Amino acid sequence: MAIQTPWGAPYGSPPPPSPNIPAKDLRPRRIWYLVAAVLGLLLAGVGTAFIVVTVKNTVDSIDTARSFSSGDSQTFSFVQGKTKAIYVSQSGEGRVNCWIPGMQPGSLTQPDSTFHISVGSRTWERVFEVKPAGSGDYTLTCTSELPAEFALGDKPQVGATIGSIAAGIGCFLAAFAATVTIVVVTAVRRSRHRRRLAAMWAPPPQWGPPPYGPTPGPPPGPLF
Repeated sequence: MAIQTPWGAPYGSPPPPSPNIPAKDLRPRRIWYLVAAVLGLLLAGVGTAFIVVTVKNTVDSIDTARSFSSGDSQTFSFVQGKTKAIYVSQSGEGRVNCWIPGMQPGSLTQPDSTFHISVGSRTWERVFEVKPAGSGDYTLTCTSELPAEFALGDKPQVGATIGSIAAGIGCFLAAFAATVTIVVVTAVRRSRHRRRLAAMWAPPPQWGPPPYGPTPGPPPGPLF
């Protein structure tokens, strides 16, 4: 219970409530939360575009519309010095053989590494590369020990593909890091600003003597 004194506020009364500070008066402004959201969405969109375009270009690099079955042939146009790739889609590891009559020996080679890509329900594997010495139309014939489909496509740019996908993932990570950093820093600085304003706007404390008992002083009697 508070006891009223003639010198000021009641002794033992609770402290005055903290001032109500409008959110619009705090700094940094709340617009930084919007900036964080927009920046995160922008970076995430760029990352998505990197990955989608990379996958689409890789899929479109195989001419599946002109694929042919094992034992059949298909005529394609080749450009001198431009390397093309032969892909096979089969249910197992059947032995594959391809040949191009009329093309110079050494134009058809086996790549040093493997490359697979899924298009719809099919998985295509690069089995040969063709680097023609001259431009023209040539007939490609391929066979396999298993039922298979063959297609001609562009030589895969493995390094560029990995780099584009890595760039897309990097954009996603940057979107997360930037959004979290801006939100946390803004929230912390606004909280500190609120405390500073509250300290500035708070009313000064009022003091009074104790509610009862003698005023503190030296004890009665001789001092020596």
